[in-house]
Parts: sequence; C-alpha cells; structure tokens
Amino acid sequence: MENKVALVTGVTGQDGAYLTAHLLGLGYKVYGLRRRCSDTSLARLNYLGVLDNSHLVFVDGDITDLGSLMRILEDTKPDEVYNLAAQSFVGVSWHQPLYTAQATGLGALNVFEAVRAKCPKARVYQASSSEMFGYNTEGMQNEQTLFNPRSPYAVAKVFAHHMAVNYRCSFNMHINCGILFNHESPLRGLEFVTRKITHGVAQIVNKKADRLILGNVEAKRDWGHARDYVQAMHTMLQYQGSPDDYVIATGHAISVYEFCRLAFECVGLDVKKWLVSDPALARPADVPYLCGNADKAWKTFAWRPTITVAQLIEEMVWADIGAQRKQ
Repeated sequence: MENKVALVTGVTGQDGAYLTAHLLGLGYKVYGLRRRCSDTSLARLNYLGVLDNSHLVFVDGDITDLGSLMRILEDTKPDEVYNLAAQSFVGVSWHQPLYTAQATGLGALNVFEAVRAKCPKARVYQASSSEMFGYNTEGMQNEQTLFNPRSPYAVAKVFAHHMAVNYRCSFNMHINCGILFNHESPLRGLEFVTRKITHGVAQIVNKKADRLILGNVEAKRDWGHARDYVQAMHTMLQYQGSPDDYVIATGHAISVYEFCRLAFECVGLDVKKWLVSDPALARPADVPYLCGNADKAWKTFAWRPTITVAQLIEEMVWADIGAQRKQ
C-alpha cells in the first residue's frame, strides 16, 4: 500500500510545522502550501528538523486564489487536506477586518470548493477556533455551545465553520472541524500573548528588559500544547465514522496573570515585581473566559492532552532564554 498524501495549508505556521512533522513521522508525503512572498519563513520547519525531508514538497499557492487551489489539488491528489491557513491574530483582525474575512473566511470556502471539484473523496480538516464562542457565561464550552463571536477573526471563523458543515451535509464531503482552544509552543509567534510573556521573561533574565507590559491580564484561557493538538487533527480524520465537529481542549483554564506567574516562577522571579498591566493595550472587545470540554473527542477517538500548562510554559520560557543567548 502506498503512503498517504496530505496537503497542508499554513504549513509555515506553528500548527502547520508540528502537523507536518507528525505526518512525516507516520510516513506521509506532505505537500505544504505556501504563498510566494519575500518574507516567507521556514524557521519553524527547520526547528523541528523536517525542512530537508524528501517527503516534504512545497507548492506555491494562496487560499484566496481558487484557481491556484484547483491546480494544486489536481496535481497532488491528496488523501487528506488540512486547512490551517488564516489571518490568525485576533488583535490584528481589528485593524485588518476585510483581509481577515477574505483569508480566514472566504479562504476556507475556496478550499472546500476546490476539494469538491478536484478530489471530493479526500478527507478535510478545517481549523475552527474557540474564539467562535466569544462572550459566554455558560461555563465550559462544548460542541453544543452557541457561538457569540467578539472579533472580526472570530466572525470569519464562524463563517468558515458553518460553510464546512454545509459542504459536509450538502455534498457528502468528509469534513471534520476541530474547534481548538488555545494551543501554544516555542514556535508561537510573538504577536500572541503567551510568547510575549515567555519572550519578555527571557529578556528580563538576559538583562535586555526591566519589565513586562501587557494589556488585560484577567482574561482566562484553556491553554494546551500544539504538539498534542495536531495529533488530534490527524486522529479525527482517521476515524471511520461520520465526519463531525470536535472541541479540542484541556478542560483547565488559567488567567493571563497566572500564566505570567508560572513563567516568572520558572526562573525564580516574583511576577509582582516585573509585570505591568496597561489598559491602553486591551482589545476593543475582549473575551473574559474560554474553557473547553473535550469529552466527545475522548469518547470518539480517545484523544487526551499529554502536556500540562506548567510543562508548556517551562518549555517556552527556556526555549526563549536559550534562543536569546545565541543571538
């Protein structure tokens, strides 16, 4: 039996890099979709040691360009398509709402339409987001929780999610939606608060800064490790039952402040001495609490996270400290 073929959009991002490494480890041939632009970074794939793998092939295209997706799918004939590409920064979506809608929302629709036209039997993973739940006061969120998006990014993700469900039902396509809660790693971009924290702690340790400045530190999130979460993406596509939606989360939420406390604790520092909260940095509309119930994923395909938030934070802090010392 020939090895499976996967197409991964967003291959140069955090999730794309971890997923590619996971698939290559399982013997897949992976086609990684990347935009042809001067600042495309392959650093994450290099960090994971898969950049020179002969079974990883880059293809030039863009999820906002349906024609390029059609061509790529016709050429590669993938068994599985993982749509991870998006404008994924919640804060940036307030400054670029139209682009966010085009890339995150319509981009996903382009992927579904291209798959329907060129490889309708392929299994598709759509990266949905816990941000779709938005402002919610019902406790833990699961697959039945109503969406109440609070940012242009979240609204675009809701559109993409509903289109995935409609293509699944209307065209009998095998599309699974992973409603992933926050998942981090040393490969997280500096635009995200978790990397701002661990990078800031590293700067203080390396005497490159004398404080860490953040916006709202009271917001609570359910944080896991990207390595665990990409395994869930792959596992749900292997399930032989009907495609569905699955919350992927740890079931444990902590505040941004607590994340900071644990990060400073890794290096023996007191968070109260170094952290400054500036209300001017808060988002126009923030989500106070997100915590997911992943029981459905456990009951369906036995997925559970293996890395705790404390282990995640420690890995990120020391990775940032080491990286800065090499500079």
